[in-house]
Amino acid sequence: MDALILSRLQFAITTVYHFLFVPVTLGLSIFVALLELWYVKSGSYEERIKLKKLVKFFGTIFLINFAMGVVTGIVQEFHFGMNWSEYSRFMGDIFGAPLALEALTAFFLESTFIGIWVFGWDRLSEKLHCACIWIVAFGSNLSAFWILVANSFMQHPVGYEIQEGRAVMASFFDLVTNPYVLGEYCHAFFAGLTTAGFLVIVVSAWKIATDEVSREMFVRTLRRAVLFTLFGIFGVMGSGHLHTQYLATANPMKLSSIEALWETADPAPFAIVADINQAAGRNDSEIAVPYLFTFMVHNSFSGEIKGINELQREAVEKYGSGYYVPDVKGLFWSFRIMVGVGGAMMAIVMVTGLLAFYFGEEIKKFACCLKLMPLLLPLPFIANSVGWYIAEAGRQPWIVVGLQKTVEAVSPNLTAWDVWATLIGFTAIYLFLAVLAVFAAVRFINRTKITEEVE
Repeated sequence: MDALILSRLQFAITTVYHFLFVPVTLGLSIFVALLELWYVKSGSYEERIKLKKLVKFFGTIFLINFAMGVVTGIVQEFHFGMNWSEYSRFMGDIFGAPLALEALTAFFLESTFIGIWVFGWDRLSEKLHCACIWIVAFGSNLSAFWILVANSFMQHPVGYEIQEGRAVMASFFDLVTNPYVLGEYCHAFFAGLTTAGFLVIVVSAWKIATDEVSREMFVRTLRRAVLFTLFGIFGVMGSGHLHTQYLATANPMKLSSIEALWETADPAPFAIVADINQAAGRNDSEIAVPYLFTFMVHNSFSGEIKGINELQREAVEKYGSGYYVPDVKGLFWSFRIMVGVGGAMMAIVMVTGLLAFYFGEEIKKFACCLKLMPLLLPLPFIANSVGWYIAEAGRQPWIVVGLQKTVEAVSPNLTAWDVWATLIGFTAIYLFLAVLAVFAAVRFINRTKITEEVE
């Protein structure tokens, strides 16, 4: 493998690893803020003691995740200079602005108020302390917004000019109001709620099954987490559907590749499964639902959707000779994994919710099932990872759609051995940190009790 392939692999590994923690940060910060609001509004002294412990309990899980997110996120900054210097040269004027704003307006805000929140329990009033975690939640989600502003330009460039071979910002307003940002951000925001809510459900289920003295509070938390997660799931479905419709205009090649639609059709079918032959530009066999793809895109049973082969011909006419089709098989199956996992999660959450609301503390009768819930925890992380793959692999061979190809963005003096060394090093460090974080979180979850006893 040459330096280009290894650099792509390295960035993919670090990005996916970082993205394991980002959705939890986005959603869990809001859930912890809601828990503290519940604590502040509560009137019973005994309940307030338990609620305060509950806020600290999930707050500690949030802090472990936040620390991992920061460590893995910092590494990504180095990639732009070391592995992708030509991209940095070409895009620095545009990409640098949202990254700088992310640090100045979001990360510093988030980090500062996390510190105040951690050390301010006995030093601030309850309402002021609660306001701190809400500011942390706002900062976390604002941070995601600025990152996705930068990413959306790569997917759908707006507000720029080409000067001396570089992309230069012509309108910051156009950059921020890029329609692509809305779809990406809403999908990421609701995915964060879903991931964090599912995490809280799993932890609550485990504590209900294994911690008798804490059972009452975790049953109550479980009920709230079910509603929180369902809100996130329906938000993911709605925002994903609307963004998919927008792709028909913004990036039709990505859309048709996700569905392995090779020839233009009106109406277009939705392929449930397909034997994709990318070399020949066709599906050797498929099982499809007639009209469904057109209906998903146009809200009507009639409407043309351009196929991959026609879009390839148009790209050659516009950009010159080359192959402009992404990894169709990878995109096709990643999308179906994402949708399938999302459907499974929705069913699991609904069943868990019915049991929690109907049986209350008697849900402990299902202790065997509750103890198996941690085995389901990877589900939202799988969905997030393949979703991120769809977003990024769908714009290949471009690193900035229509402006710069990925092959043109890699550092010219980089060797394969240079990348191998850092790839092995990063992977080893990440694996060690992951084991350490999981061990610390599991140990804390098992040892912490939510009781009426004053600490």
